[in-house]
Amino acid sequence: MNLLPQLVVRLVVITVACLFAAIAWIVVDTHRSVEHEAELSAQRVGRHLEALYWQELLWRGRARAGLNIPVSDWQSFETLNLISPGVCVSFALHGEPERTLCSQTAALGPQAPAWFVAGYGALFRHDSSARRPLFARAPAAGYIVDTPDRGAAIRQAWQQVSLVAGIAAGMAAAIALLTALMIGRTLRPARAIVAGLRRLEDGELAWRLPAFRTGEFALIAGAVNQLAGRLAHTHEERNLLTTRLLQVQENERRALARDLHDEFGQCLTATAALAASIEAGAPADRPDIAEEAQAIGRAQARMMKTLRSALVRLRTQDIEEIGLEASLRQLISEHNLLTASRSVFQLQVHGAIAALPRPIAIDVYRIAQECLNNAARHGAPTQVALRVARDGEAVAITVEDDGGGDAARIGRIGGHGIPGLRERLSALGGTLAIANGSAGIRVAAVIPLPANDAALHRAAA
Repeated sequence: MNLLPQLVVRLVVITVACLFAAIAWIVVDTHRSVEHEAELSAQRVGRHLEALYWQELLWRGRARAGLNIPVSDWQSFETLNLISPGVCVSFALHGEPERTLCSQTAALGPQAPAWFVAGYGALFRHDSSARRPLFARAPAAGYIVDTPDRGAAIRQAWQQVSLVAGIAAGMAAAIALLTALMIGRTLRPARAIVAGLRRLEDGELAWRLPAFRTGEFALIAGAVNQLAGRLAHTHEERNLLTTRLLQVQENERRALARDLHDEFGQCLTATAALAASIEAGAPADRPDIAEEAQAIGRAQARMMKTLRSALVRLRTQDIEEIGLEASLRQLISEHNLLTASRSVFQLQVHGAIAALPRPIAIDVYRIAQECLNNAARHGAPTQVALRVARDGEAVAITVEDDGGGDAARIGRIGGHGIPGLRERLSALGGTLAIANGSAGIRVAAVIPLPANDAALHRAAA
C-alpha cells in the first residue's frame, strides 16, 4: 500500500477516535448539566413555595390548622417556569401525599434512536435525585425532591451529539481532503526520487536530482546524487579497465596466432611432407607403411583445418593489411567454407567503414565475428545476413538469421558470448539489442564514434 493512502487512513482513524471521544464527553457533560439543572430547579421551586407561604400567611390571612401552606397556587405557570426542561420536582408536607410537577420535554428535540438510548442506559444505569427540606426554617414540615428525567436527558444529549457529530464529520472530511492534498504535494518529491533511481538503473548515470525545499527530501536527494556520482565514477573506471583488458586480449590473440602460425603451422607442414615422403618410399612388400603414412597425412590435414579456423578467430592483423571491409568479407568466406552447403552467409556494407579508427575497426570485427558464431552455433539457419553501416554519429552492426529461436532465451543461455558483447559495447558507450526477426533472431549493436571522427565524417559527406 502506498504511503499517501496509509497516511489518509491513519488520519481518518484518528479523526473518528477523536469524534467518539467528543461524543462521549458531550453525553457525560449533558448528563451532568441535567443533574445540575434539576438541583437548581428544586432550589427555585423551594424558594417560590416558601414565598407563596408567607404571602398567604401575611397578606391574605389564610391559614390551615397546624401548618399554614398554600394549597393550589403553587400549581401555576409561574411555578412551571421555574423548572428546567427535563426535570421533575416533587414535594410533600408532613403526613400528606407527595405532589409532582414536571416540565415539558417536547421542545428538547426528537426522540433518540434505540442504539443511542441503549448506550446511554449502559453508561448511566441509575438516575440521580436529591432530597432536601422544603423549608429551611422548618425542616420537619416537609421535603422537596428534584429528579432528572432520563428521557429528557437522552433527548438533550442526542440533540447536541447530532449537531456536534454533523459539524465534526464535515470538518473531518474537509480536513482529510485538505490533508491528503497537502500530503500528496509534500510527497511529490518521492515520485521524482523513485523516477530518478529508475533512470539510474537504466544507466543514465549523468542524471541528478534537483534541490528540494523539504529538509528530509533534500538530504535524500543529496545522498542519491552522491550515489549517482560514485556509480558514474565506478562505471567509468570499469569501462577503462574493460578497454584495457580488451587491448590485452587482442595482443594475446595476436601473439598466440603468430606462434601457432610460425611454430605449429610449420610443424604440421613438415609432418605432411614427411608423411608424403614415407608413403613414396615405402617398399612394395610393406603396404602397411604406406597406409600409416596416409593416415598421418589425413590427421595432419584435419589439424591444419582446425588451425586455420583458430587463426581466423584469433588474428586481426588483416584489418591493418587489407582493411575492415575485406576482413569482413574474408570472415564471411570462412563461414561459408566451414558450413559447406548448410548455410549461406552474406555481407552488406553501407558507408565509409574503411576510414574507421583501428580500435573501432577491431571492435566491429570482433562483434560481427561473435554474432556470426552465435548464429551458426545456436541454430540451424539457411541464411545469415551481416550488415555494417556507418552514419555520421555511429557504426551499426546487424546480424539476422532465419534459424528460428526465441530472443527472450538468448540472455539465459549459458556462455560468455552475449555477456562479452555487452561488456565490450558498454566500455565503448554502445548498445546491444536482441529481438525476434522475421524468421529467426536479430542482433543489433551500435558503437558511437568519437566526436572528432563524427565531425570529419560529416565534413566529408
